Amino acid sequence: MQALIDHIAAMQPPVDAARIFHGRGGRYPGCEHLALDWFAPVFVLTSFQTLEEGALAVLGDALAARWAQLSPGTPLNWVYQCRTAGPAQTRLMAGSVPEPHEVTEDGARYRVHVQQGQNHGLFLDMAQGRRWVRAHVAGISKAKVLNLFSYTCAFSVVALQACARQVVNVDMSHGAMAIGQQNHRLNGITTGASFLMHDIFSTWGKISRGGPYDLIIVDPPSYQKGSFVATKDYARLMRRLPDLLELGGSVLLCLNAPELDCDFLQDQMRELAPGLEYVERLDNPEVFADAFPERALKVLVYRDPSPTA
Repeated sequence: MQALIDHIAAMQPPVDAARIFHGRGGRYPGCEHLALDWFAPVFVLTSFQTLEEGALAVLGDALAARWAQLSPGTPLNWVYQCRTAGPAQTRLMAGSVPEPHEVTEDGARYRVHVQQGQNHGLFLDMAQGRRWVRAHVAGISKAKVLNLFSYTCAFSVVALQACARQVVNVDMSHGAMAIGQQNHRLNGITTGASFLMHDIFSTWGKISRGGPYDLIIVDPPSYQKGSFVATKDYARLMRRLPDLLELGGSVLLCLNAPELDCDFLQDQMRELAPGLEYVERLDNPEVFADAFPERALKVLVYRDPSPTA
């Protein structure tokens, strides 16, 4: 736990939402179960093991001491979430959490909920993926984007800010999509986005009629019982990609399953979508560096090599 305490003592919380300490990356022995995030103005400490009250008190004192230096006279807000067997348990440890709670990233605004469930509304490790989408779409005239497993639609927000003509968001979670629609309104986006609240595997007709797409984003859960299991369902998506993609279009394939490496995606793409070329693997944010990179988030870019009209 000392490595986390040392990080707290030296931290400079960024303006944007971001991870501050990533023990899960295995670079800090003894802290593999710990992560500290900043969802301004709230710190969120996550542990994948139960922390004793004494340990929580030590960490709370460390946060309070550093916060008094960084922002004298301002209350410290922090939340503790324990993710062991069963549902995540969340406690407000000090201060308060804004309601509604909105954070920023690269000028975009997002609604988050750090006291409800284990997914807070914005996946911080995907920041580089969102930056890639923004830059890529900005280079395409009137881009049409398909955003599969859109969750709260952060990819859609940045694509439309980069002047995409249309983004089709698909996710079966009505709650996540409702937040996604709020995120568009938060950023003054009133046109260009559509929202299909369906199981992707049962709505290919609607998805296909909206194509072809200049960019397809595939960011599924690694395992969600009754919805998606990467080891058997990712292949079903890959088979569809060539028919959905515009000539010269690109695909962003994402996978956050520690037990599956890049070869899992690349081998299946060679077999199921051989006409698409591998371009690169995007770097994760530096703070998410992992002692074993193949366990970390994998974000791969593919493209159709056909000349565009």
